[in-house]
Amino acid sequence: MADFYHVRLEMARAPDAPTGDPGDGYDIVAPLDANGRLDADAWRAEPERAYARRFSDGVTEAKGRLRLGQGGQWIVDLPGEAEDAVGYRFGDERFVVGEYVSLTLPSGEQTTYQVVISKPLEA
Repeated sequence: MADFYHVRLEMARAPDAPTGDPGDGYDIVAPLDANGRLDADAWRAEPERAYARRFSDGVTEAKGRLRLGQGGQWIVDLPGEAEDAVGYRFGDERFVVGEYVSLTLPSGEQTTYQVVISKPLEA
């Protein structure tokens, strides 16, 4: 069974943020396998442990869950948001420090984030 990890995603370089923005991103608690990929079977065994927090300027904007949707799509489900953010190919990505992942935001905009923390949760 996979371990659950704290993963921090910070906005990577973009046209409107040429150096990125470490104050804008997500904290996610999710099960990762030995290769640093999301583990759907471990998530199914304990979905209540998967967590997501969106922050902006270092302040929590919303808290919710990371969930697995239809067709194996990973979704950042934040209550109060009109729509959810959807991980772009999250099932194929490695959540290890230095890697880049993308989310399709509720606005439809796709934003790239860098993994800056990926560490196992303490039991």
